[in-house]
Amino acid sequence: MDNQRNLIFAVVLCGLMILLYDSAISYFYPAPPESEQTERATTPEQRAAQEVANESGLAPSVAQQAVDLDEALASGNRVAIDAPRVEGSINLVGARVDDIELKDHRATVDEDSGPVQLFAPAGTPIQNFAQFGFVGDGTQLPDAKTVWQASGDTLSPGNPVDLRWDNDEGQRFRIRLSIDDNYMITAEQTVANYGEGPVVVSPFATITRTSLTASKSTWIAHSGPIGTFGGTVDYGVDYDDLAEDGPVSGEGQAAWLGFTDIYWLGALVPEAGSSPDTGFRSLGNDLFRADLIYDPVTLRPGRQITRSSQLFAGAKESGVLDAYQDAGIAQFGLAIDWGWFRWFEKPILWLLRQIFSVVGNFGVAIILLTCCVRGLMFPIAQKGFSSMASMKAIQPDMKKLQEKHKDDKVKQQQEMQKLFKDKGVNPVAGCLPMLLQIPVFFALYKVLILAIEMRHQPFVLWIEDLSAPDPAHVLNLFGLLPYDVPGFLALGPLALLLGFTMWLTFRLNPSTMDPVQQQVFSIMPWVLMFVMAPFAAGLLLYWNTSNLLTLAQQKYLYSKHPQLKAAAEKEKAEKAQKAQEGA
Repeated sequence: MDNQRNLIFAVVLCGLMILLYDSAISYFYPAPPESEQTERATTPEQRAAQEVANESGLAPSVAQQAVDLDEALASGNRVAIDAPRVEGSINLVGARVDDIELKDHRATVDEDSGPVQLFAPAGTPIQNFAQFGFVGDGTQLPDAKTVWQASGDTLSPGNPVDLRWDNDEGQRFRIRLSIDDNYMITAEQTVANYGEGPVVVSPFATITRTSLTASKSTWIAHSGPIGTFGGTVDYGVDYDDLAEDGPVSGEGQAAWLGFTDIYWLGALVPEAGSSPDTGFRSLGNDLFRADLIYDPVTLRPGRQITRSSQLFAGAKESGVLDAYQDAGIAQFGLAIDWGWFRWFEKPILWLLRQIFSVVGNFGVAIILLTCCVRGLMFPIAQKGFSSMASMKAIQPDMKKLQEKHKDDKVKQQQEMQKLFKDKGVNPVAGCLPMLLQIPVFFALYKVLILAIEMRHQPFVLWIEDLSAPDPAHVLNLFGLLPYDVPGFLALGPLALLLGFTMWLTFRLNPSTMDPVQQQVFSIMPWVLMFVMAPFAAGLLLYWNTSNLLTLAQQKYLYSKHPQLKAAAEKEKAEKAQKAQEGA
């Protein structure tokens, strides 16, 4: 009777876990609030930076009206951008790079959806833009409303464009923009003083973006403010931190800073050898800004200064980021949040790319990659099973020693160690192989989360995007019934197969648990089936492949070590009999 009551309790508990799963995810990873967020400058340095930025008209009004993207881009005063991997335009009003499209990445899985719009003008629903300018004292300076004059109509590799403005007081300002074959724009900001007295000038660069279109930041993949400060990449600050706690300045000199999503990055790179004031702040109304402000310079008549900054606006492709890192941008490859196991993850990603280049189907590449990794780990698993078999073989002797020396724990331990030595058995040898596999399999899992190569990749039949959840839902008969399935019930064929393969894995492993524990654990595969159903189809494909390989591996190893299975089955039967006698 107690066993039945415990089982019913376990079933009810598992049901509550499923129902509360969506709520828990929403709680821990909430969408950015729509309410106005206020900014607080907490240190003299932050207040000074805010005042400088406000003087230039950088802080947008929280009450500004939403602007249609097409309407904003159709306005005049623009210089086109046409590079191999990006296109867009530069707004001559305010010297803003506010129109960047990524030619190699579609907005949606639909082939006619057009490219990803990474940067967009201020006031549009997806506003995200960079601005270059000057602040200072002693003369009239360009601001957010200044209309710059361009030296050309199109910015392209090998064809830089100069933006010029003369304040009619003796100071001339120039921003020379150039672009490479990937995602990097270089801005050389020059001010020359032809006046009669000295002026104080600070070149600056900023990135402003809305958090409403940001990807969610999770424990496995950071999204939000990011940068390298003092030789360390900072993943610790998110948009809520800026809104609630005020401006944040990185500790140490900045190598680069900006905002990241899972797949995209906008970042500023200061001039080598400089020590600009850098940091992040909330502007209110779900807007946030990354600041790069160079130290003020006093320009006497006849003198000029130039500061060179870089703007990265593109996809987080590991090879591209690493190439920029090799060119001198410290730790730029870590804009992808690889985590602790990046030494495993990068080789795995390289292997995944190589397999994909051969087979041409990313789903098949995931299956083959999983087979390769499991194959490499097989000798370790085999060693663990051998150790477990040896331990099972001496278990009767161990029980005798435990009974014989039950009142003398020290003597019991000494005799146990002597038994292990005489039989050539290492009691921890079965655990170590399992521990060695954990970082490798976690690295494989994280690669599939972070790899932009999986985005919009089809597999077979109904799976058109491996980076999205399985679109086929069993509970509405694959779309035949006219209702949307809630997230926690969105069971597709891959999720069902996952539950079934996990259940088979559990059934194949002989358990030494008591019957009630065994019943509870037999329910867990079906609970995990619901929990994992909303994950990307590529991840479910990996888990299913891994489970099937585990089944094959377990079956083979048990065939090689029948004493292991026989001993476990015998112990299981004894426990079941004792539980039945005690019921």
